[in-house]
Amino acid sequence: MGAAGAVEIRGALLRLRRTTGLPVAFGGLVEGGRQQMRISELIGTATPALSSLTVTSGNGLGGKAVALARPCAVTDYSSSRQISHEYDTAVATEGLRSVLAVPVVVRRRVRGVLYGALRTPQPLGDRTLTAAVQAARDVEQALVVGEEVRAVLAATRAEQAPGQAAGSAWEQVREAHAALRALAPRITDAALRAELLDACELLAPGASPQARVALAPRELDVLACVAAGATNAVAAERLGLRAETVKGYLRSAMRKLGARTRGEAVVAARRARVLP
Repeated sequence: MGAAGAVEIRGALLRLRRTTGLPVAFGGLVEGGRQQMRISELIGTATPALSSLTVTSGNGLGGKAVALARPCAVTDYSSSRQISHEYDTAVATEGLRSVLAVPVVVRRRVRGVLYGALRTPQPLGDRTLTAAVQAARDVEQALVVGEEVRAVLAATRAEQAPGQAAGSAWEQVREAHAALRALAPRITDAALRAELLDACELLAPGASPQARVALAPRELDVLACVAAGATNAVAAERLGLRAETVKGYLRSAMRKLGARTRGEAVVAARRARVLP
């Protein structure tokens, strides 16, 4: 995740600074297998005091955000009684006073921290905190997508023995395809969403666009869930839809595919190369 994660962190910090007007933004990733994060990305800083600073879980503002897995903020860092003060020298050298720290949480594990700061001691306000949380959510979505894509590519490239092992690996590909399709509508970044859907297309190649059945995106989403073994209720939960809506999309897809049952629809979709 290192290089790709750092790119996502930096992009989020740029958006945070642009949307909030905060003069300083910085952050980094939690080091794999360790309860600490390293500040690697800095925007608007005047000194190298924070560069490569290692923050241990529970220590300082960022460490508190890591330990609690929730946003934290102080109005005056150096005098705050809400945090410990292991990093006061670095923070004072940079001249920071009001600081917020928002964790990036993926699958219930903190993967990084975004900071925003002022050089004056004043409340940061709800709007600023909301923007910081949204920036962190963008990073979370990007990391999830990246991990899903890497898992799918690894499964498709892995050398498999014939028989059950190969069948099991292909089922994992199908489950990952369904998970990616279910995730795509929840991604607010249009470019990232398009990249994810392009990755989904790589899992179901073969037929030309003209030869493919003209399924609507949501019909394909529902079929992908069904192909992975999901019930209508489970598919609805994954896709953020009502169960009745899922039934409607499934019926429409079955009609287009000339199928009488959900199982026949999945088989027909695979023959048409719209599902892996």
